[in-house]
Amino acid sequence: MTMNPEDIEAVIFYRKQKSYATLKEVDDLVKDAHWTLAVQRLYYAAYYMASGLLLKNNILTQTHNGVVAQLGFHFVKTGKLTKEEGRLYSRLLQNRITGDYNDFFDFEEEDVRSLIMPTKELVRKLENLIDLDK
Repeated sequence: MTMNPEDIEAVIFYRKQKSYATLKEVDDLVKDAHWTLAVQRLYYAAYYMASGLLLKNNILTQTHNGVVAQLGFHFVKTGKLTKEEGRLYSRLLQNRITGDYNDFFDFEEEDVRSLIMPTKELVRKLENLIDLDK
């Protein structure tokens, strides 16, 4: 499906809003000590913003791993994102997969708390990259 520029901007706006709403969910989950769910939501907060950035740059992906690969190729390799930011995004995806599919495994408080601020900073950086060309 092809989208016109107005549709693309609407989708990007929605994904940005969804990213920040998802970060708010993380705060709520942390208050209730739902660590594995919080890890999942951290990933999705970054994913929504990253997918908005890729869409803004007309880079299409079909999978979550595709988002990782395209971020690496178009933004880490070019220096727009640091290697650490690229690794954080990859780690968030791996954590989400671990939390969703590994039996008898749950994340703990320290796992989540160490990711909150870096993820919020990554989301802001991704948003800044989206807004660069406005």
